[in-house]
Amino acid sequence: MDKFVIQGGKPLCGDVHVSGAKNAALPVLASALLAPGTSTFHNIPDLVDIKTIKKLLKNLGVEIEGGETVRINAEKITKSEAPYELVKTMRASVLVLGPLVARLGLARVSLPGGCAIGARPVNLHIKALQDLGAQVELNNGYIEARAKKLKGADIYFDIPTVTGTENIMMAAVLAEGTTVLNNSACEPEIVNLADVLKSMGAKISGAGSDVITIEGVTSLVPAEASIIPDRIEAGTFMIAAGMTSGEINILGCNPSHLEALVNKLRDTGMKITPVPGGLKASGGTKIRSVDVKTLPYPGFATDLQAQIMAYMSVGDGLSVVTETVFENRFMHVSELMRMGADIVIQGGSAIVRGVPALHGAQTMATDLRASASLLLAALVARGTTEISRVYHIDRGYQAIEKKFSALGADIKRIK
Repeated sequence: MDKFVIQGGKPLCGDVHVSGAKNAALPVLASALLAPGTSTFHNIPDLVDIKTIKKLLKNLGVEIEGGETVRINAEKITKSEAPYELVKTMRASVLVLGPLVARLGLARVSLPGGCAIGARPVNLHIKALQDLGAQVELNNGYIEARAKKLKGADIYFDIPTVTGTENIMMAAVLAEGTTVLNNSACEPEIVNLADVLKSMGAKISGAGSDVITIEGVTSLVPAEASIIPDRIEAGTFMIAAGMTSGEINILGCNPSHLEALVNKLRDTGMKITPVPGGLKASGGTKIRSVDVKTLPYPGFATDLQAQIMAYMSVGDGLSVVTETVFENRFMHVSELMRMGADIVIQGGSAIVRGVPALHGAQTMATDLRASASLLLAALVARGTTEISRVYHIDRGYQAIEKKFSALGADIKRIK
């Protein structure tokens, strides 16, 4: 397995271009199943998770070609099963469930795997499909769903669920009648998917709010669309600028997707200013400790919690980082402590007392965002840090070591 070797202590300066958002690309690629013919999607990131969903779609019988621009011919779907071998590595594989039931009337999808950051049950997906009239059973680790024709319904999600909202939105576009999704997730990635579906001929209103209304149509046509920029990648580079007292122009990002983070980083003493095509993030000489609480969008993103904790580990005081979205998302804490961070976990919060310096160590990534936090810590640590299991970071960051190297970091990938 590959590892990163990082020599810390170098300020980061220059331009970085943000890639397409993984969490937007995955449902959009799955949406191609809904429309017979060839859909074309631009700004697709080159990530392990993208390769996984491409394999999954090919396994269903569709034709796929391209890299940054992907063309998917879903004229024919020859299979309705997403096998365990493909689904086990990525939770987002469950996103084919809704489109398959909507178009074929049946689907057999393995219960998903992926990062071990807490229970993310698919019971909300299953209940919503049942509300739409599907018969759903769990057999031998597979979700088996059938419906001659889905029927519109009023659906209430017990908690906002991003993949659940996306899955059921894709199922409902071909349902008979009107579907209302209440307590929906509001993330920009959901708006991106809704825009793609509307370009296919779907009738959707309210995406980006907690109530989404879908008027079912009889059929959809292929679309051509672009993926939004990755707000989590952009946020990671913004935090890197703060940690290293650097100055980074983060180009291609959408500032409106980053308001919660920008406000929090300004509280730490960073300067965040608009530049043509993005934002400039400038770190100061002192990092003010702040409290952070993760919340569903538009609150502070859980996918940036590990990164902000690494930042606070070199702050000037005490910080409380509270995780409300996933109950097991503190696995990076023990690895940061190996580098000298002073962190104590109390229930759903981490008490972070800033230290004057972190120190290089041998560390191990445990999930996607945890690996990003270790990389950020390594950039400011004294000495050399090794991060093993970097396949986690390859799931969600495109060529991250090359982007950091271009900004002045001393980082090498060792095969």
